[in-house]
Amino acid sequence: MNFQDILTADTFFLYLGGLWTTLKLLAGCIFIGFLISVPMAVARNSRIVAIKRAVWFFTYVIRGTPLLLQMYLIYYGLSQFSVVRESFAWVALSNPMFCAMAALIINTVGYTTEIFAGAIRGLPYGEIEAAYAYGMSRFTIIRRIILPAALRTSLPAYSNEVIMMLHSTSLVSTITLMDLTGAASKIYSTYYLPFQAFMMAALVYMIVTYVMVRGFRLLEWHYLAYQRPQEVR
Repeated sequence: MNFQDILTADTFFLYLGGLWTTLKLLAGCIFIGFLISVPMAVARNSRIVAIKRAVWFFTYVIRGTPLLLQMYLIYYGLSQFSVVRESFAWVALSNPMFCAMAALIINTVGYTTEIFAGAIRGLPYGEIEAAYAYGMSRFTIIRRIILPAALRTSLPAYSNEVIMMLHSTSLVSTITLMDLTGAASKIYSTYYLPFQAFMMAALVYMIVTYVMVRGFRLLEWHYLAYQRPQEVR
């Protein structure tokens, strides 16, 4: 098996550009998705039934449909409506980067909201009762007690979601974006070496995944230290 044919300066920069696009998409969707998911997780546990059910319905639809289908609906589906093409939103919706980012954000919000909401429901109610006993308001309890504790306990599940989103970015090559998988496809079509082209992309994905896993393990070691068994001296 010969990798030398695709290990050129052109392919290196093509992979590098694809990796940069992948990391930009990942960073953008995780950052924005996190900011949206936190208040939605609180709303998912709201005492107002209409709000709770609206958030549940959103997460159900997102988790019940494939990401690729969601991406196609945003990029290809909306363009068939003349009201969309003639609106100010068409400038953004005709941009594949915007559509890919929107699909990734919507998808990760659907899953992350349920992760955080489940962590909130799993908190010991005694902590919340103690906060009420100290005279804290509902908003203060959410900000100082509920959210910090829920975000800490949800770290292992959230790390899996972030890694899944890294792998999900490979779908953006289907809407003309040149990400890491798109770069491998272009190299394959140029050199007709599919195994080598995609294996190189797979190795890059594995390296990025390893770095992310190690980073999350360090966060878990720091923020979940209280859950480790204490040594008896």
